[in-house]
Amino acid sequence: MTVYFIGAGPGDPELLTKKAERVIGECPVCLYAGSLVPPEVVGCAPAGAKVMDTAVMTLDDTHAEIVAAHARGQDVARVHSGDPSLYGAIAEQIRRLRAEGIDYQIIPGVPAYAAMAAEMKQELTIPEIAQSIVLTRMSMQSTSMPEGETLENFAKTGATLAIHLAVRNMREIERVLVPYYGADCPVVVGYRVGWPDQMLIRGTLSDIRKKIRAEKITRTALIMVGPALKEAQDFKDSALYDPVKPHVLRPVVGVDLVEEHNT
Repeated sequence: MTVYFIGAGPGDPELLTKKAERVIGECPVCLYAGSLVPPEVVGCAPAGAKVMDTAVMTLDDTHAEIVAAHARGQDVARVHSGDPSLYGAIAEQIRRLRAEGIDYQIIPGVPAYAAMAAEMKQELTIPEIAQSIVLTRMSMQSTSMPEGETLENFAKTGATLAIHLAVRNMREIERVLVPYYGADCPVVVGYRVGWPDQMLIRGTLSDIRKKIRAEKITRTALIMVGPALKEAQDFKDSALYDPVKPHVLRPVVGVDLVEEHNT
């Protein structure tokens, strides 16, 4: 048998990959993180499948279900939100599977930051403004951050920040980031992106805390910060499609085209 760690995406069942939908539809056992994955995502499980919401289960509980399925020779769909490689808590599950010689595969999903950017209708990497994205989180009640992986260190880069698990710590985010990004730096908070009640809240480092407090948002939110998030701005076009810059697939630039570009 095989355990399939499946990225369910942000919540919208239509953002499942074709492979994820097919595998869920073939597995007689499906364990899904119900606090972040809506039941509709696993609605494609086969008739008679054992489908369990793991929100109230421990690591020992879920592993016991997998071991029991292994004994029966049944494949397991282990469905996580977003992409399982990012805060998916699959490393400790994989460690146990390896110790017991149980085969596993990983099927990627749409990460929350990508789904949020799509809802924002924006690119996150703007030429000469921001070409890097930092995916990070804050400790809060979860495991501590490694030494050096601090919000302040990331802020020094000026990159677009996608901060997970931190919506209840906005005061600290404001305190740390304002000296580097400025009080008027754009901030977007995405609440339950991909769910029917999703919400995007736009503001700046100086006023976003007040706005999310007014909406009573305390969890299930992703915070993006950086100058690239400004909705209307002047920036240089990417060189990717510049007719006067050679490209591996268009190494020769026509003289007429260059002259036209320069006039």
